[in-house]
Amino acid sequence: MANLKEVRNRIVSVSSTQQITKAMKMVSAAKLKRATNAIVQLRPYANKLRDILAQVSASVEGSESPFTEDRIPTKVLIIVVSSNRGLAGAFNANAIKATNNLIANKYADQFARGDVSLIAIGKKGQDFFERRNFNVIGNNTELFANLNFENVSKITEYVMEEFKEGNIDRVEVVYNQFRNAAIQILTTEQILPLLPEEKPEDAKVSETDYIIEPSKEKIIEELIPKAIKTQLYKAVLDSHASEHGARMTAMDKATENAGDLLKALKLSYNQARQAAITTELTEIVSGAAALSNG
Repeated sequence: MANLKEVRNRIVSVSSTQQITKAMKMVSAAKLKRATNAIVQLRPYANKLRDILAQVSASVEGSESPFTEDRIPTKVLIIVVSSNRGLAGAFNANAIKATNNLIANKYADQFARGDVSLIAIGKKGQDFFERRNFNVIGNNTELFANLNFENVSKITEYVMEEFKEGNIDRVEVVYNQFRNAAIQILTTEQILPLLPEEKPEDAKVSETDYIIEPSKEKIIEELIPKAIKTQLYKAVLDSHASEHGARMTAMDKATENAGDLLKALKLSYNQARQAAITTELTEIVSGAAALSNG
C-alpha cells in the first residue's frame, strides 16, 4: 500500500505540473501574437530603409559619415540579446553559445587584450557574462518591461557616440531571428560601421529615381543614424518574438511529456492496485481454508 500511495502522490504532482505548463503555453501564445505583429510590421520598413540608403549613398560621390568608416577592429563591442526568463528551451543557451563562438573564432586576440566589451539585453545573458567576469556595460534587464523604439534607441545612441569618438571600432549584435513558433535562426549582424550590403553578382539591381529634398547629402546624414537604430530595434523585436515562440514550443512539449508520464503512472498504479487486491484475496482464501481445516 505504501507503493500505491507513492504512485498516487506522483500522479497528483505531475497533473499539477501539466496544468502549469499548459497555462504557460497559452500565455506565451498570446504574447507571441503581439510580438509577431510588431516584427512583421517593422521588417518591410527596415528593409526598404536600407535599400533607399544603399541607392542614395551610391549616387553621392565623396560622401563621408563617421558611421561608415571601416576601421581595423581593435576594440569590439558585442550586443547579445537574450531574455529575462527561462523555460524557453535552448533559446538563451544558443544566443550565449553563439556569442562565445564569435569571440573565440573572430575576436580571440582582442579578447585576450581585454578589448572586447558586451552589452547584454536580457537578464539571462547579463547574469551569464557577469558571473564569468566579462566586460559587461550597463544593465538593460528592464528593457522588455517597456519595449519600444525610444528605449532601444538609448542603447543605440550610446553605441553610436562611442563609435564616433573612436572608443569602439566594430559593433556586432547576436540574436535569434524569428521565422515561426518552432524555428528561430541564430543571427550575427554587424551594425557599425554601416557598410553596403553585399549582393550576388547575378542579383537584379533596381534603379529607382527618387525625388530628394533638400539634398542627397542631407538625407544620408539623417538616414544613417535612423537605419542603425532601426537595425538594432528589429533585432530586439526578432528576439522578443523568438523567445515567446521558443517558450510556447517548450511548454507544449512539456505538457505532452507530462501526459505521457501520467499514462505510465496510472498504468503502474492500476497494476500495483491489482497486485494488492490479488494478495488480499489470496490471504483471505488461505485463512478461510485454514479455518475449515482446523
